[in-house]
Amino acid sequence: MAMRGGSTAALAFLRLRPLGRAARPDAARAGGHFCLYGGCRCRQGHSLVVSVLEELRSRRRVRVSAKIGLQGTKELSDDKIDKRTLQKGLLLEFQKDSERFLLAVVESPDGKKNWKVIDQNGILSSIKPQQVTYVIPGIINYNHSRIDEFINKAQDLLDPTVLECAWMELSENDKSVTVEEFAEIVYGSKESLESYCAHFLLSRDIVYFVKVESRDSSVYQPRPPAQVEELLRRKLAKEAAEKEMEEFVQLLKSAKALPLDAKPSKDSWLMEEKIKQKIESLQAYAVDACDDEQRRTAGNILKAMGFSKTSSAALKILINVGYFPVHVNLDLYKYDVHTKYTEEVLSAAEELLVDSPDSDMLDDALSAARLPDGRIKVWIHVADPTSLVQPRSIIDREAMHRGTSIFLPTATYPMFPERLAMTAMSLQQGNEYSIENSLIKPTYMLTYESATELLYMNLEEEEELRILQEAAFIRAQWRRSQGSIDTAMIEPRIKVANPDDPEPSINLYVEDQSNPAMQLVSEMMILCGEAVAAFGSDNNIPLPYRGHPQSNTAVSAFAHLPEGPARSFANISVLRAAEMDFQKPVPHGVLGIPGYVQFTSPIRRYVDLLAHYQIKAFLRGESLPYSAGDLEGMTFIASMHVKVARRLHSNSLRYWLLEYLRRQPKRRKYKALILKFIKDRLATLLVIEVGIQATTLVSTGKVGDEVSVIVEAAHPRDDILSVREITDVSDE
Repeated sequence: MAMRGGSTAALAFLRLRPLGRAARPDAARAGGHFCLYGGCRCRQGHSLVVSVLEELRSRRRVRVSAKIGLQGTKELSDDKIDKRTLQKGLLLEFQKDSERFLLAVVESPDGKKNWKVIDQNGILSSIKPQQVTYVIPGIINYNHSRIDEFINKAQDLLDPTVLECAWMELSENDKSVTVEEFAEIVYGSKESLESYCAHFLLSRDIVYFVKVESRDSSVYQPRPPAQVEELLRRKLAKEAAEKEMEEFVQLLKSAKALPLDAKPSKDSWLMEEKIKQKIESLQAYAVDACDDEQRRTAGNILKAMGFSKTSSAALKILINVGYFPVHVNLDLYKYDVHTKYTEEVLSAAEELLVDSPDSDMLDDALSAARLPDGRIKVWIHVADPTSLVQPRSIIDREAMHRGTSIFLPTATYPMFPERLAMTAMSLQQGNEYSIENSLIKPTYMLTYESATELLYMNLEEEEELRILQEAAFIRAQWRRSQGSIDTAMIEPRIKVANPDDPEPSINLYVEDQSNPAMQLVSEMMILCGEAVAAFGSDNNIPLPYRGHPQSNTAVSAFAHLPEGPARSFANISVLRAAEMDFQKPVPHGVLGIPGYVQFTSPIRRYVDLLAHYQIKAFLRGESLPYSAGDLEGMTFIASMHVKVARRLHSNSLRYWLLEYLRRQPKRRKYKALILKFIKDRLATLLVIEVGIQATTLVSTGKVGDEVSVIVEAAHPRDDILSVREITDVSDE
């Protein structure tokens, strides 16, 4: 092909061979020479490129084909492609979606603006003119079956390193080029194949050239050297990150393929920082607690693994590779619960334990005696952690930021370090201080079950236990006369052994709050709280006084309901919000007492511990450690953590109850109590044997009646429970 001012031989000089590794552009220039790196030859000046560009632009020729009607070989911008530009048989490139560009052959118009095309995969699509990114010049009546042949030929010419060489030549004089000019410079031809390859390289380039619009067509301008340097740095960093991601994904796939007992431990995923960052991004994504960077990283991992970008998919991967056990408690990660103590806290706890013997834990104790005048005197002995822990100490601050001990079916996370809570702080079967600083010696320990059994047996030698029961009965009667509200429900208790196993052992029992021993202890704890509130009021001691206003609905409104869960559920539904005061007692309408301070669990509740600090200081005649304002601030901090602990307990309990139900025989029948009707016959039920609530339609019955149900579906991870009423034998 001959050109004015040039020759085929001269243009062949610029037909660049495939290049080796590209060198950095800032190391290129030396004096008046300009070197094309990675295999390009050095030469002096730029007269050849300049002359080619000048000749091409001086001609300004437009190859108008009567058969095609296109603007020569120039790239067509969006606003230049319309219904008149396209016609059957043209070969074009179009944007399929945000990531894919495909070659296709035009078939026919589709409506007023769109066109039907058959792409390189043989798929017929309707596209808008705006989707067309390039029309390959010089091709008419093309058969879509030949697209693969065209692509294969193009592959031989698509060497991206020519971009660097061309950029070095063109940037010296800040020369812009059209696709046509770039094809002529690089390949020595602007025919169909070469023009498309030029378009392909320029349109995908993100380093050397930038697309700018001119009046007639799109042109590409070489970027400044400093910008190219920065873009190259980013490109290399991106490529390194992509390689890291590829290796990580392969690691996940390898771990997934291993048998359960051979999978890597969780700790092994956290040893190398780059792997740790990615696995923790997946973890954060799984619990919906990730920042933007973690969301991007996790999204890329999920995409590479062939999963949808969902939290459940991230969790599935983490379980499949052995990072999480099947029954992992995600709430522990979602709420960032501190299940371990720092070395500093543990060390401080050990210092307190130096002179404290190990023995069994006992949180509180009760004793009673009948006075000569017939009255009953009750002693309520409470563990005293303040004998060891000082206000504002490191262990006290740690307890405040935990707020409470967390009790889960799978584990317990104490408010104090475990050895401290279960030894030195507890009432032992030996000597210990009570709130009055007296010495006690507990006779023996009783569980609720064994205490109930002794009460039913009414043994003569258990006189003290009978006196306590009598005192509890008198107290309960008095509180009811003061308007107390019964809120006792059936409480499920569940313990899980080996929770990290795929099929751990589940032990379920349902706790009846009407149990005589539980009622006895509950009454004594309420009595203790009332006594402390009265003591604080009489002596003007700032304390975390807890109250509860009476409901606007009279207690008698639910008197028609049977005693037990149905009535308690109705009572709870109309309760008003609790109140706190830090200077004086607040009436507690639910308990039916004039004031109340939580005091009986200072080892596991921080607010109880605050009350102990105040009372003990007063008894010693010392200044109180905290003002009412101090107590309010610390109670607020602790309460935030208590709310999290309650949510953790509730969610974990429900998860394991659902897992328990999932394992039961499919047609097992359960007794259920109607608690309320939501709409028409749609009712909230309490499944009595399990202590879990469910919703279903019931055919007959009223609130408080029993019905029979079967479990149709129980999915703990998705929190799904579906039950159905059984009305007759045929349903079974």
